[in-house]
Amino acid sequence: MITLTYPFKLKVNRQQTQEIEHILSVCRSVYNYALAERKHWYNSRKSPVNSCSLISEYIIPANALYPSYNNQAKNLTVAKKTNQDLKSVNAQVLQQTLKTLDKAFSDMKSKGFGFPRFKKQMKSFVFPAMLKNCLAEGKVKLPQLGWLKIKQSRDYPTGFEAKQARIVKKATGYYLMIAFQSQESCPSAPVGKTSLGIDAGIESFVATDRGELIEAPKFLLKAQSKLKLLQRRLKHKIKGSNNWLKLQNKIAKLHEKVANTRRDWHFKLANYLCELTDNIFVEDINFTSWSRGIVRKQSLDSGIGQFINEILPFVCWKRSKFYLKVNKDGTSQECSNCGNHTGKKHLKERIHHCQYCGYTAPRDVVSAEVIKNRGLIAVGHTVNQNAYGDVLTGISQDLISLVKCL
Repeated sequence: MITLTYPFKLKVNRQQTQEIEHILSVCRSVYNYALAERKHWYNSRKSPVNSCSLISEYIIPANALYPSYNNQAKNLTVAKKTNQDLKSVNAQVLQQTLKTLDKAFSDMKSKGFGFPRFKKQMKSFVFPAMLKNCLAEGKVKLPQLGWLKIKQSRDYPTGFEAKQARIVKKATGYYLMIAFQSQESCPSAPVGKTSLGIDAGIESFVATDRGELIEAPKFLLKAQSKLKLLQRRLKHKIKGSNNWLKLQNKIAKLHEKVANTRRDWHFKLANYLCELTDNIFVEDINFTSWSRGIVRKQSLDSGIGQFINEILPFVCWKRSKFYLKVNKDGTSQECSNCGNHTGKKHLKERIHHCQYCGYTAPRDVVSAEVIKNRGLIAVGHTVNQNAYGDVLTGISQDLISLVKCL
């Protein structure tokens, strides 16, 4: 089963804009009410059994059920009979809002995320089911909203069926994200003949084992002077006034332009790298920790995490290229030529020099060569060089010798 999401910009009139804003407002109210209900239930269970707070206490019976998604969805159905605002919004849209909150609590428990927060404004809502014959040239029919004009930048995919739609509010307007689904299965890309190792660099955006050091355009830094000027003007405006809202919108548009420029450059670079090879190997890096380290500004400005974890795998899948993450440990501490451990390097040391074989090359390029060798070993291909001794975690010298003999 294949799922593709196509974004289109909406061309809405004043009445449709008011309707979308009304739905966003009701969804925000439902989300915050459901979140408050869960928080009150948790807080009511914090007091000791033999005592309670002297100031205030939640009046929730001890046998009250936990407000899970199913319970809150049932209460929502009952509330829609008497509440006119809830009755004016599609029931499935409100149910999807409750599912979003339920997923936030699941992520909090399983992934260690923070406690969900109340929303000041809702940015999007979902129609989980589409109507029949809802697609036409330059327009889409949605439940409750009817026919909406879109800026159809590309044709709808053939052989796919529209399953759900999401309306997203951005600084430049409203966008419609349509999820198309096909029942056809897509096999994984086979391992090809040529391979490319990619290292996420510090000075450069990425480095390849072929000696390329690709610099990242400084998207945010180029717009920083204009951004500072707008923020300085915003400081002297009355919060909530029309001039304050206008400046807020200008700042949001500038950030959106930077994000769109960065994403466009990422896709062009990913397609360029896929044209060079059949197999692409990258490091398995936790880029969240990068965004909190000493290179946080460079990594956040370049968007290296988005490129390695989202865009490059998607482009490889679409172009039938093999993509694999390998172990990141010690890639800068080993020589790709002889396989010996050369020791730790400071960040300021940008040139690799092996004291055993004398191999000298840019540090990031050598790391890309090491990544490529690890990827070749992982897929069962032979490596021309003596890739590693016993340094590589999980791979012994006997295993490397066996691979060479194949």
